[in-house]
Amino acid sequence: MDPNTLALLNDVNRAIIKFRGIYSQWSNAHGISYNEMLVLYTIREKGFCTQKQICDSYLLPRQTINNVITGMRKNGMLKFSPENSVGREKAFMLTEQGEAYAHPLVDSMSRFEEQAVALLGDEKLTALTALMLEYDQALSQSMQDVR
Repeated sequence: MDPNTLALLNDVNRAIIKFRGIYSQWSNAHGISYNEMLVLYTIREKGFCTQKQICDSYLLPRQTINNVITGMRKNGMLKFSPENSVGREKAFMLTEQGEAYAHPLVDSMSRFEEQAVALLGDEKLTALTALMLEYDQALSQSMQDVR
């Protein structure tokens, strides 16, 4: 591989790992697991979550997210949402207890994200997102082509 390309790839991969690491640090600082944060993140985005949504969005093993959702249900944080379920895909929403638990966490996350966006700017964040999605597609296609 060309040394310049290798250096670029290493920089991109380190940046992605650091990016995810910041969310992991935030989660740890707030006493929740990274995967539990992803459940809350998905609920913040959609109002509910399914195991499939989370696994597909973050490329995580089904068993991992199943364990997180099961634990959150046992702790009274999540309840089954029949109105958002489709076929065998079960959807879950926050319970009243879950809302009280998640609200301060999600607010804290939103504040740090909003501050980061204010520092970076909407235009740069939009460009970054478009480029990362394009790179994701290129990686996926390349992986299939190389197999």
